[in-house]
Amino acid sequence: MSLVRPDVGKAGTTHVNFSCQRCRQPLRLDHSFNSVDRTYFTEVSAPLANQNDREDTVDLIPEAAQTGFVTEGASRRTIKPLRLVSVESGNDFTLLGVSDGGNMENLSHRLKVMSYLFDVMSGQSEVDHPLCEECTDTLLDQLDQQLRITEDECKEYRDFLEKLGTNQETVDEAALDSELEQLRSEEKALDQQLESIESERLHLADQLQQEKEESKRLEEEESCYWKEYNEYKRQLLDLEECQRSVDNQLRYAQAQLDKLKKTNVFNATFHIWHSGHFGTINNFRLGRLPNVPVEWNEINAAWGQTVLLLHSLAKKMNLTFQRYHLVPYGSHSFLESLTDKSKELPLYGSGGIRFFWDTKFDHAMVGFLDCLQQFKEEVEKGDTQFCLPYKMEKGKIEDASTGTSYSIKIQFNSEEQWTKALKFMLTNLKWGLAWVSSQFANK
Repeated sequence: MSLVRPDVGKAGTTHVNFSCQRCRQPLRLDHSFNSVDRTYFTEVSAPLANQNDREDTVDLIPEAAQTGFVTEGASRRTIKPLRLVSVESGNDFTLLGVSDGGNMENLSHRLKVMSYLFDVMSGQSEVDHPLCEECTDTLLDQLDQQLRITEDECKEYRDFLEKLGTNQETVDEAALDSELEQLRSEEKALDQQLESIESERLHLADQLQQEKEESKRLEEEESCYWKEYNEYKRQLLDLEECQRSVDNQLRYAQAQLDKLKKTNVFNATFHIWHSGHFGTINNFRLGRLPNVPVEWNEINAAWGQTVLLLHSLAKKMNLTFQRYHLVPYGSHSFLESLTDKSKELPLYGSGGIRFFWDTKFDHAMVGFLDCLQQFKEEVEKGDTQFCLPYKMEKGKIEDASTGTSYSIKIQFNSEEQWTKALKFMLTNLKWGLAWVSSQFANK
């Protein structure tokens, strides 16, 4: 239903405004709508003459009779009464001012007629009326475009129909039969090709299934392989670690061996040095002085180390002493006389008056000096350049720088001379130790 807005002028005349059904802008109708003749109304409502059975019609005959309209065959549509009240919506209207009762009745009648007219026009097409000029122009442009598209389609259909009719007239039946036979042959060939392809597809499906099973088997073998590989890798790492450990131990052992090879056993075992007037071997003093009374336990230990050293040097040189046999026995070492097997010469003492009157200790020291002399003579046989710093002869040691001889015996001798003779003896023994170490260092 069209929306209307009645306006009342200053002179009491009333103007009716309708809204455009597209842009909702108010419209002012042309004055020609004020006098609609019977023929126009009949032409507009004629296409709707078959819709008289509608229930939503309204009888406008009394109003039409007053204006000279023909109402036979006119479409009757229910028009909701317009409420001329003020509302909030912008599409409603407000009646501003009124004139006398006749004008209001005439206005209502014209509103109903024009609304009915626009409703009839809206029912004749898909476009709602009324429309403004701009919306009408836009709508006409769209309709023209649709019309051109439709005309082009009709032309294409018409050309196709003409072409189809021309082809049907010129087609030869023999050619069609030949083409049909050819198509059947192609269809048969395609069927055979399809069967071949289907057979090949089934073969490929079987082959694919076999390949999947083979792939699954290979994956299991690969999993087993990697497990074995990891186990062997672990064993390899363990063996490499063990190898590195063995290599480290070997290097350590080699370093220790090289160190031991460079180490002189005799020098490491027997350290001969001096402490004041005393000669020392492994820090044991050999001898005694009136002002330094060395304990006999220390002297005995020093003699035990001295006997062991000379015995070891002779054994290294495969030297067998004549007249005496050295027996290293710690602090109780002694010499055996080869001429008298039952005779033992002790190289240890305990002090006291009885000890000083016992000559076995002196004979033992003289015998030891004789063994040292034999060692010197054996070394000189192989090395003529070898020479000891102190000359030894018959239990005495001579200092070459002063020409003084010192007896190694304790009886009828002073403690100073005895201590000096022992010191010279240790010095000669140290020289012999050095010579053996140099000769047998690599053996």
